[in-house]
Amino acid sequence: MLVIGIAGGTGSGKTTVVRKIVESLPAGEVVVLPQDSYYKDSSHVPVEERQFINFDHPDAFEWSLLSEHLAMLKEGKAIEQPTYSYLTCTRQPETIHIEPREVVIVEGILALCDDKLREQMDLKIFVDADSDERLIRVISRDIVERGRTAEAVMERYTRILKPMHQQFIEPTKRYADLIIPEGGNNKVAIDILRMFIEKNL
Repeated sequence: MLVIGIAGGTGSGKTTVVRKIVESLPAGEVVVLPQDSYYKDSSHVPVEERQFINFDHPDAFEWSLLSEHLAMLKEGKAIEQPTYSYLTCTRQPETIHIEPREVVIVEGILALCDDKLREQMDLKIFVDADSDERLIRVISRDIVERGRTAEAVMERYTRILKPMHQQFIEPTKRYADLIIPEGGNNKVAIDILRMFIEKNL
């Protein structure tokens, strides 16, 4: 089994990189663990206070559960991956049954942040993108997928996303074995990745 961590700022193109890796390998060979599924449950927090939760801070994640699930997959055991709702900021009762696969990808803004998690990875990738490009992607995504206004997205970017990126996400670049500029549009990097995976399986 090959465990790959893919980190990078919000809107950097991580999802596209993951998709390209999945598409370049035989069907059923890859399983993806989105870090977003491992947000701590906030159902105990009053509804009006949930909007103030900082989802770009390492404290927002249940690292121990993610690490435990990764260890189980490496041992050949299936896991029940949690699901999370952005609308209610709560963990959902439904889980996703995940079987071990040849390649496990842990993907998220802070995927390279936790020491224990990093130690479980065979390859660590940081997807890099210009901050202006990331902002444009975040605005268009949050308006369409999360029903936010452009003003609300920009306010959140200035207040939370940018400082958290500089404080926690950007520094994890130094742990990466491979830095991919321009995300999923970087065909050469995707080809290198694919060759690395095929060589190590």
